[in-house]
Amino acid sequence: MLPKDPLILVSVLNTKLRDSYANLSALCDDLDLNEKDILASVNKVGYSYNKKTNRFIAD
Repeated sequence: MLPKDPLILVSVLNTKLRDSYANLSALCDDLDLNEKDILASVNKVGYSYNKKTNRFIAD
């Protein structure tokens, strides 16, 4: 289960992306997550997914 707090969520997702997944879509598919919901949650606190670096970064 992923944390509800968006800032902690960013940290957890970045760790998972770094250690185990080639991209956000693969992470979401594997963990049965809704990619749009994840993006909406982290966007609320000023983060977005960067495909080139495969991580969430502050806007």
